[in-house]
Amino acid sequence: MADRYAATEKLEAEQELMQLVGFTIGKELFGVDILMVQEIIRAAPITPVPNSPEFVEGVINLRGNILPVIDLRKRLSLLSSESAHDDTWILILDIQNKTTGFIVDSVTEVIKIQENTIEAPPDIIKAGLESQYLRGVCDIGAQLLILLDFKRILLQEEFKKLKSMDEAEGND
Repeated sequence: MADRYAATEKLEAEQELMQLVGFTIGKELFGVDILMVQEIIRAAPITPVPNSPEFVEGVINLRGNILPVIDLRKRLSLLSSESAHDDTWILILDIQNKTTGFIVDSVTEVIKIQENTIEAPPDIIKAGLESQYLRGVCDIGAQLLILLDFKRILLQEEFKKLKSMDEAEGND
């Protein structure tokens, strides 16, 4: 009986376990649900698109698919004194059936956390517009892990604009 209880408890704990792909921008550690990640690539040649929002770097051709690429540092207003270097990565994510690339400084590892350890962002952070992108924070020992809500990174109007960029690039 005790073994069955222990097995049930272990199964429940595993079900609450969340797997995230960890990445950095500057010195900050972020996480995205591993189920959203299609692939991770080294920085690729990006074609700028005229009249696109400032945070949109342009588009890339990934095996015949034209994908918009967003500079996450710019989108989250994380401009710092340390400049972005050329050794960056692009996270290819599936966001509401829209494949989009996000430029990050580095990709760390798969991080496993318990969902119940995620806390809401502090009130001072919630006051800013960028707080809408935050899902929560989690203490993983060495530092805080910031969980982003990629479904909210792009506003609906921006999503439509990216879609039209894809279509325009694909028709050329």
